Amino acid sequence: MRYTGLLAVLMMVFFAACGGNHDYSPKPRGYSRIIFPKREYQTYTEGCPYTFTYPKYAVIEPDRSPKAKPCWVNMQFPQFNATLHLSYQPVTTKKEFNELVEDARTFAFKHTVKATSIDQGIIAYPERKVYGIYYTIDGNAASSVQFYLTDSTKNYIRGALYFNSEPRLDSIQPALNFVKKDMEVLIKSFKWK
Repeated sequence: MRYTGLLAVLMMVFFAACGGNHDYSPKPRGYSRIIFPKREYQTYTEGCPYTFTYPKYAVIEPDRSPKAKPCWVNMQFPQFNATLHLSYQPVTTKKEFNELVEDARTFAFKHTVKATSIDQGIIAYPERKVYGIYYTIDGNAASSVQFYLTDSTKNYIRGALYFNSEPRLDSIQPALNFVKKDMEVLIKSFKWK
């Protein structure tokens, strides 16, 4: 009698599980909805040998890492969980300048392991003596954008954008495209003092 009841329950579970034509398809991974802020800008003029325009929704703070030097700043984008690291270096010799330019290239190309492509663009604003290279790094690399700016004689600054999350291009792409426009404004407005 006991086995008959157990058998009846098992048969009901089996038929319930098999009954009906239920098509199952896994749901795609969901991501948070991003609400983009209104673009408004202000000028960074703190006691460094450069100025630029940056968004009001970004927060600039001094770099507090142990290797940080004067005028190294981090531009935080809290709503996107991203940071643009800006590292300034005075240039005293041609050899030092060449080493800094090579370091920028090396840092950008360290991402080739995860990158699907790395493109370079020339930056040149001769009227302001601002020159450099902009690296666009596609794929699931840790940094999607890097650049350096210089006056070719005594000033050099390097920028690197990082999202503080696992690098998945499909999830950060909307925020990345938004922040890239702010970086364009920064570069186009950049001036040496």
